[in-house]
Amino acid sequence: MSSEYKQPMFDDIDHGLRLSIQHFIEQSIGNQTVAEDLLQETLIRINRGLSSFAGRSTVKTWAFSIARHIVADYLRHPDQTKNMITLNELEEPLDTESDIDERLVESEMNECIRNFIDTLPEPYRVALILRDLEDFTTRQIAEVCNCSVTTAKVRIHRARAKLRTVLIGQCDFYHDNQNVFRCDPKK
Repeated sequence: MSSEYKQPMFDDIDHGLRLSIQHFIEQSIGNQTVAEDLLQETLIRINRGLSSFAGRSTVKTWAFSIARHIVADYLRHPDQTKNMITLNELEEPLDTESDIDERLVESEMNECIRNFIDTLPEPYRVALILRDLEDFTTRQIAEVCNCSVTTAKVRIHRARAKLRTVLIGQCDFYHDNQNVFRCDPKK
């Protein structure tokens, strides 16, 4: 039985992880256009660094670590592109009025929660996004964030607690007439 390390191929990483990395970046940044640019930068750095990847972690963990660093760099030095509208947003098909209303409510709720997540300190925000939106294990989060598993667990717990406190303080929660969970800003 051979335990010889096999160098991963870029195409395998690109096809296997592109959507997950893109989703992580979009959740971290909140802007699809900027996220696409940062995804390209991430893929370039993955491709450049592939020859030095030694397999001490999983390819997924290594790739997300690169993405996390690129996101952190962007957040430290944001540019003027945060409020751009993408072509995809302009080309979406028209919906019925009820679909539009539903999408508007969901969009407002997501934007509100997204804004609260954005206020979390970076280590908590990254841990929360990786765990609750990307379904990373605590061990994978620890590897991506270069911390212990215990520290990753603490960050997730504290991020959720901070988010819960902010949401309870800022939002009124209820079920609508179709028993769908909703929230409105407190007045």
